[in-house]
Amino acid sequence: MPCNESYWRKNGMNIKSLVYGLIGIGLCLTSALVPGQVAGWTSQRHLHQTLADTALWEAQQFANASIQQSHFPDKWGYETGVVWQGMAALWLLTADGRYFQYIQHGLDQYISTDGTICSYRPADFKLDDLNNGRALLLMADVTGIARYRLAAARLWDQLQHQPRNASGGFWHKQIYPHQMWVDGLYMAEPFYLQYIMHLKDSQSMSRQLADIAHQFLLVRDHLLDTATGLYFHAWDASHREQWADPHTGRSANIWGRGDGWLAMALVDVLEHYPHHLPAYDSLKQMFSHLAKAIVRAQDSVSGCWYQLMAKPQLPGNYLESSATAMFIYALAKGIRLGLLPELPYRVAVERAYRGMLKQFVRSTPQGPELGGICSVAGLGGKPYRDGSEAYYLSEKVVSNDPKGVGAFLLASVEMAKLPLYQKGKNITIALDHYFNREWRPDPFGAPGAREPFHYLWSDWQNSGFSFWGQQFLDRGAQLVTIERAPTSQTLRRVQVYIIVDPDTRAETSSPHYIDRTSIRLIRQWVHNGGILLLMANDSGNCEFDHLNALSASFGIHFNENSRNHVPDHDYQAGALHTPADDIFPLSRRLFMKEICTLGVKPPARAELIDHGDIIIARAKYGRGWVLAVGDPWLYNEYTDGRKLPNDFENALAGADLADWLLTQAQQIWQTINNRN
Repeated sequence: MPCNESYWRKNGMNIKSLVYGLIGIGLCLTSALVPGQVAGWTSQRHLHQTLADTALWEAQQFANASIQQSHFPDKWGYETGVVWQGMAALWLLTADGRYFQYIQHGLDQYISTDGTICSYRPADFKLDDLNNGRALLLMADVTGIARYRLAAARLWDQLQHQPRNASGGFWHKQIYPHQMWVDGLYMAEPFYLQYIMHLKDSQSMSRQLADIAHQFLLVRDHLLDTATGLYFHAWDASHREQWADPHTGRSANIWGRGDGWLAMALVDVLEHYPHHLPAYDSLKQMFSHLAKAIVRAQDSVSGCWYQLMAKPQLPGNYLESSATAMFIYALAKGIRLGLLPELPYRVAVERAYRGMLKQFVRSTPQGPELGGICSVAGLGGKPYRDGSEAYYLSEKVVSNDPKGVGAFLLASVEMAKLPLYQKGKNITIALDHYFNREWRPDPFGAPGAREPFHYLWSDWQNSGFSFWGQQFLDRGAQLVTIERAPTSQTLRRVQVYIIVDPDTRAETSSPHYIDRTSIRLIRQWVHNGGILLLMANDSGNCEFDHLNALSASFGIHFNENSRNHVPDHDYQAGALHTPADDIFPLSRRLFMKEICTLGVKPPARAELIDHGDIIIARAKYGRGWVLAVGDPWLYNEYTDGRKLPNDFENALAGADLADWLLTQAQQIWQTINNRN
């Protein structure tokens, strides 16, 4: 029986209907998210136009099968968390709310209203238990529900008291004193980093960031095999374990999935670790050197990797799927983040992904199957695992183990993203947080602490732009937030500037109005090649006078009115239909509620007209562009797939708009560079 089934009963929810009732929701938006994607999914892998199409289709097959089965272990364990990470990545790419709901449903099997985690025993000090904290933070950020934050705080408390060896490295578990395993870096460090970013404790942040880097560098110093560039499985700082070399303390073999955990941990931490710190360069170099070693160890025939990856000729050794998936994920993500050059790594990951499909993936009457997964590998314990070659080759090889399926989902999503990342190269998207400047209590902060929210990249709740921001990030763009009035120096560093719903006095006691100096600077910046996106709101929810003083420079006027009222979730009342054009080539059916209309005169022209009302307009001004919309309609509530009926295409429209903004910015940037 699930640990927390009573929670669902008390809240009047039937678990089966919650999960199975969502099956069959069509995914109508992914064609814009991945270039070459056919409109509508085929059931045959070979019919897809690109490898990215295939990867996304494969990810969906395994994810949908997981939703149908919807079985969660009785115990809180890291394996489930790997699947949750894969589901989260797929949700962020596709805006299919079922994947988010799968994670929430799973977590709610374990989490009580006070944040107690069923079957979790903090006194065991298992780093493995921390991995699921990433899903808890995601759920806390998106839903704002306290129990997820409280549960994450329990894991954070464990980390604060985690035993350490003499060098400051976390013990892998209470029962494995003084030992650091490469697995543990994936289990602990990404959660560690995400949690301190939530805490925003300026007095402790530098020390905490240094501690995260220290864990990796200890592993580098004690487990790196200089002959291969790969990493041994574990290090016993006491040198007392039977499996430990008496001189170095390290185990005897290089285990494929162990290095997979390490590669994933590095790339996940590097994604968010502050770039200006010296430790960032050390971690980046560590990842770069490991990536080179991984590619050197790739099997030349299959494109996959072996269980004992440094000994491919060893009798009984075999190609292993979870390690292969982890390496694909880490290398593909490394390319996308700019940590690795496209050559030779893109060739390597594409060959590996094709090899993985051929070697390990098959269809069965029961659903998709991923074979070739080493069920488990560890050191010490009862019965004792000695770390020998014979031991690693003796563990069972199984199918559809969650460690493998989760890694496969992550790898497939990264392969689906790979064609996108050049679109936003060298482009910075700036979001205003000066004219729109609202605050709310910070649930992770000290009493009285506040955090910014409402139409921001950092806001994951319904009111934020985090989901749309992810679409820019997937395309390789940089996101920044402008906290002060724009200056020529600030605007010179950005290519796209977004101003959303400027504050009224009812929203902010001392609003920052768009003044004449700002208007002059913005107008000149657009003329020089900037792209300005203005998003208003309906009457009573937006400061129109100063916004219109800016937009008038481009022939656009926001009318202080309100239409598209949507009573009692009557979403059809907010339906709009877009024309097929360069801004919205694929999305057709949009949802906007409580919006204002626009008036235009040259150089502006209408982009979207509904029943005679202009909803979206554009203007060419000098080298640049201005796009105006009567609503901030791309906020999370109506893009992340959790609320709107699936016949609306707001997420697809967000991808369309991101592509248009980035395309215009690239063309202007290239024109300016060619002239210079």
